Amino acid sequence: MGTLSLRRRLEPSLKVDIYEVKLGDEFLMSSLFTVAEIELARLALARLPGNNLDVVVAGLGLGYTAKAVLDDPRVRSLVVVEALDEVINWHQRGLLPETEGLAADTRTRLCEGDFFALVDADAGLDPGAPGRRFDAIIVDIDHTPRHLLYPSHAPFYTAAGLGRLARQLLPGGVFALWSDDPPDEQFRAVLSGVFGRTEAQVITFPNPLTGGRSANTVYLGY
Repeated sequence: MGTLSLRRRLEPSLKVDIYEVKLGDEFLMSSLFTVAEIELARLALARLPGNNLDVVVAGLGLGYTAKAVLDDPRVRSLVVVEALDEVINWHQRGLLPETEGLAADTRTRLCEGDFFALVDADAGLDPGAPGRRFDAIIVDIDHTPRHLLYPSHAPFYTAAGLGRLARQLLPGGVFALWSDDPPDEQFRAVLSGVFGRTEAQVITFPNPLTGGRSANTVYLGY
C-alpha cells in the first residue's frame, strides 16, 4: 500500500512533541488529534450493558482507540487486528509514550492480519478461536467509507460486507466505525439495512493549528 513511517517532531507553534503515522504521502494519524479515536471506543462500549466484554479493534495506529477500550474495567479481552507488522512492533518496543503498556496488558492480543479478509473468512476475527463472536467490533482503518486506503476494502462497506461482520457480533453487540468526513447518508442507509439501530455521531474538537474546531464522525450499528 506504500511506505509506512512513524515520526516524532516538535510542533513549533505548541512547543510539544507529536507523533505522526504516514502511508506514502498520506497522513493516517497524529497524536495531536485523538479525541474522536478515543470517543470511538467510548461510544461503542457505552451502548453495552454488563461486564466481561470481549472486544475487537481493527486498526492499531498510535493505539488511542485500543487504549480507551482497556480503560473500561468491564473489558475482559481485546483482540487488535492490524495488517502491518511494523505498527505492532512500534507498540511492542514502547515507542509511543502516551499508549505505552497497551501491548503488555494481559487482556490484549495483537494479531497481524487483514481485517477485511478475516471478516470474509469462516474462521472469523480471532485466529486462535475460530468462530468466536464479540460484544463490540470497532474499526478505524480507512479515511471514510468512500475514501479508502486500498480498493479491496470497498466490499466491506456494502450491505453484504456489513452483514458478514454483524454475524460475528454476539446478540446485542455493537459495531463502531471512525470516519474523517461528515455523516454520509448513503452509508447510513446501508448501515440501517443491517442493524436495527444506527447512529452517526459528529465529534468536534479544538484544532490548535488553525485556532478553530475540526470534526470526525463515529458510526454505530447495534
